[in-house]
Amino acid sequence: MISLLTLTLCIAASPSQGDGAPGPDQGPAFLGPFIGATDSESVNIWARAEMPGNYGLSVTRADGSGLAMEATAKTSDGLTLQWALDGLAPATEYDYALASLNGEAMAQGNNQRFKTSPKPSADASVRLMFGSCAREDDATAATWRTVAAAKPDAVVLLGDSPYIDQTDLEFQRSRYAAFAEFDPMASLLRHTPWYGTWDDHDFGSNDTDGRLKGTEASRQAFIEYHALTSYGDGERGIYTSFRNGPVEVFLIDTRSFAATEPSPFRAHSASLLGAAQWTWLQDSLKASTAPVKILACGMIWNGSVRPGKLDHWGSYPHERDALFRLLGEASIEGVLLIGGDIHRSRVIQHDTTESAGYPIHELIVSPMHTGIIETANQPHPGLIKDMGTPQTFLLLDAVQAGGELRSLRATFRDASGTDHFTLDLVERSTDPPK
Repeated sequence: MISLLTLTLCIAASPSQGDGAPGPDQGPAFLGPFIGATDSESVNIWARAEMPGNYGLSVTRADGSGLAMEATAKTSDGLTLQWALDGLAPATEYDYALASLNGEAMAQGNNQRFKTSPKPSADASVRLMFGSCAREDDATAATWRTVAAAKPDAVVLLGDSPYIDQTDLEFQRSRYAAFAEFDPMASLLRHTPWYGTWDDHDFGSNDTDGRLKGTEASRQAFIEYHALTSYGDGERGIYTSFRNGPVEVFLIDTRSFAATEPSPFRAHSASLLGAAQWTWLQDSLKASTAPVKILACGMIWNGSVRPGKLDHWGSYPHERDALFRLLGEASIEGVLLIGGDIHRSRVIQHDTTESAGYPIHELIVSPMHTGIIETANQPHPGLIKDMGTPQTFLLLDAVQAGGELRSLRATFRDASGTDHFTLDLVERSTDPPK
C-alpha cells in the first residue's frame, strides 16, 4: 500500500531482469485491467501482461491529486499483475491508466474509471450482483450485458466461473485467461469491483472436496486471477470478506478444507470449513458492525438436492447448526445466506428462530448460462420460491439513511431483463428518522 500523493507523471515501466520469457500457453497478449477489491479508501487493480517487466499504474481524481505505483509481471505468477493502492477518498470517482514497457499508455488500460465505496456509516444506496455457473458463450454474454445495464456497485461470482475441471496449473491459467478475455464480462469489470470464490469445477473436479490432489495449483491460479485483499490464512484456502456501505460479504471456501479434518462440533464427523476458517468466520462475524451480513459460498446451504448429490451444507448439518447457534449466542443479526451451483434458483427460509433468534433466508442463484437441472427442484419445508430460469443473476439492493438500514431487497433477474421474483427482507420508509 502507498499513501496519497500528488501525481506529476505516470510511472514508466522498465524490463525486469532474469525472469525469462512468457510460456507458450499464456494466451492473449494482454488481459484486463479489472477492478478488484475496493473499499472507501483503497482499490486493487488486476491485469495480465504480455511479457515480464515492471508496469506502472496511475490513479487520479478531478482535482488532479492521485496515486502512482508499479507492479512486476513474472512468469512464476503467470504474468499477472496486482496493484494495491491506499489513501483514496470515499464514494469518489477516479480515472486510471497503465504504462507499458516503453512508457507509453496502453489502450486497454487507459481512460478507465472506477468509484470507491461509501464509508460504512454513510447514507448510501448499494447494489451488489451475485451469480454462478458462467460460460464463455452467447447465452452468458447476454446475461452479462443485462448485468451491466443494471449498474451494480460490485460483482460477486460464486464459483464454476470458469469451468476448469483440472488441477494442472497451466490448464487452470489458460481457462482463467479465456474467461478474463470474454468481452461482455471484461468490459464491465474494467470499472466495477469484482470478487469471487470457487465451487467444484474451478476447484478442480465435479462434486469434489479437499481431498482432491493438486489443488495447490488451483489456489495459485485463483490468486493470480483475482485481486482480493486476502486469500484464506495466507497458505491455505481462499476465504475473504469485503464491506460496501451497510453490507459486509463473507466469501466462504467450502472446498479446500472439506473432509480433510475432524469437525470441531461433532465427534467422528468431517469438517466442511476446517478449524482455521471457522475461527476466522466466528471472529469476523462477532466483529462486524454491518447491518447486513452475507454469508456466500459456491454450494447451497440446505440438503434438498437432486438424487445422489452430496456436496452441500446438508451433508454437514452439525456445522450448519453450529453456525446458527453461534448467531444466537453472540446476538449476531442481519445474516443472509447465498449459494449457487445447482443450476436452479431458489429462495428458502430456514427455521432458525430457536437457534439463531430469527428466521434466516437462503438465496440460491444459478446459472448465468442456460443449463437448468430439473431434478434440482426438490421439496423443502421452508421453500418460498423455485425458479428453473436460465441466464439468471441476483441483485441485492441495500439503502442506509440516518444511520439505519432502511431497505434490503433481493431481485432475481434474467438476461431478458425480466424480474422473476423479488423479496423485501427489510422494508421501511427511505426517509431518515426525524
